[in-house]
Amino acid sequence: MLPDLAAPSTATLRRASDTRVSQYWDKEHLVSHLMGERDHSSVVWDYVAVFQQGELWDQAPPQPIFAKKPVIRGIDGARDALRQLLEANVK
Repeated sequence: MLPDLAAPSTATLRRASDTRVSQYWDKEHLVSHLMGERDHSSVVWDYVAVFQQGELWDQAPPQPIFAKKPVIRGIDGARDALRQLLEANVK
């Protein structure tokens, strides 16, 4: 993990151009803390999770329908989980 020195550049954000994608810069690691970060060695990064549409984050994130790290090992599973959600919403 590289230090967060600045928000992602326009070029970096352009990599995820789908209008359904949201990018958040979490300089203070607020989401990582919600997901279990206690110190530098437990920072949550390089992690992919798929959540059911409409699930609200309250004191902690809801249970994901799919989660994996590192991201490279979770691409197929995340794709399958998203496909299942999209197909369920079409019916």
